[in-house]
Amino acid sequence: MDEATTEVELHGGPLDGWVVAVDTDDPDPWIAIISDYGRHPGGRSLYEPDATGRWGWVRDLRPEEI
Repeated sequence: MDEATTEVELHGGPLDGWVVAVDTDDPDPWIAIISDYGRHPGGRSLYEPDATGRWGWVRDLRPEEI
């Protein structure tokens, strides 16, 4: 992992408890992880940080939405 990434724990949704690397220089305040565990297998699970920095689930995206 380089200086521009950090590991965060995901809360809620299908990837609850996962620890993933995020790019701290990325201007988009969210991540969309390919997941077969959500509502749309093969789609993505969308997470974003709240005001305290906790990364929470927002929703699942269909494969064609990204």
